[in-house]
Formats: sequence, structure tokens, C-alpha cells
Amino acid sequence: MDMTSKLTAAAERLFDRHGYMATGMDRLTEAAGMSSRTLYKHAGNKAQLMARVLTERDRRFMARLEVQSVDALFAALEDWVRVEGTRGCLFLRSRAETGGDTPEIAEAVAAHKAAFHKRIEEVVAVNLGREDPVLSEQVLVLLEGATHAAVYRGAGAVSAARAAAAILLERARA
Repeated sequence: MDMTSKLTAAAERLFDRHGYMATGMDRLTEAAGMSSRTLYKHAGNKAQLMARVLTERDRRFMARLEVQSVDALFAALEDWVRVEGTRGCLFLRSRAETGGDTPEIAEAVAAHKAAFHKRIEEVVAVNLGREDPVLSEQVLVLLEGATHAAVYRGAGAVSAARAAAAILLERARA
């Protein structure tokens, strides 16, 4: 693993567990096992590092969503929370912590959420055989809500959202 990848992985663990604001550069250098000079050389500033973390997380998360059904979207989210944990959406948490005022982070979040929405629209269209913007929005809200409800309700929140989505999908087919 190269230095940048090692740093990105260490930073993701810390940002995910402690948040963006509470994670200082000293903690990052210690976790990555490198000097602050090396960290800045490979990461730039903290906001640039967070944007890199979000970009990498987006790549991993979106790869799991290469599915053909709404049910499979929820199965992918169930798997994600089982592997990654139930701490909520790192994209929305980082945006909330920075108030949307840190351009590098705001842009990474906006790009991810736009791609996520587009992917849901594509899956709904494949599943129904037609576009359905209302159902797509409902599925989006169920996925996002389940991600955050899992923080305090556990992974079962995703299963509950999955069942609700199945009902909505059946109604849309009728």
C-alpha cells in the first residue's frame, strides 16, 4: 500500500469514528505512522484529506450499488452497515460538521449524493421498466433514513426500510 492510500485509510477510520472536527492532524500522523511533514506532503490540508477520504468511500460504496433491483439496493446497504458499522452517513456527518462551508468537503458530498440519487433512479427504472421519480425519491429517503436510524436502532432499521420499499414497489407496479 502506498503512503497516500495508507494515510487515506487511517484518516477514514478516524474521521468515521471521531468526526472531522474532533480529528486533529496530530492524531492523523500518529494513526498513519508518519511525520506531520510527510502527512502534509501526501494529503495537503485536512479538508483536502477529508475530500480524498470521501472520494474513496464513494468509490467503495457505489461499487456495492451495481445492482438491478430495489431489494438488492437494501441488501447492499445491509451488507455495508454490517461491514462498516452503524455510525450514519459519513458524507452527511462531515457536511453537517462543516456547515457546508468547506468547499472541498461540500463538493465531495454533493458529487456523492448526486451519483447516489442517479443510481437509485436507474435501479427503480430497471425494476419497474419505466422511470418513477416519486418512487425513486421515496427509496432514497428510506435508504438515507435507514442509514441514520441504524445508529440508534441497529442494522434492523435497514431491514425495516427494505420491507417498506417492497410495499412501495408493489404499489407502483399496480
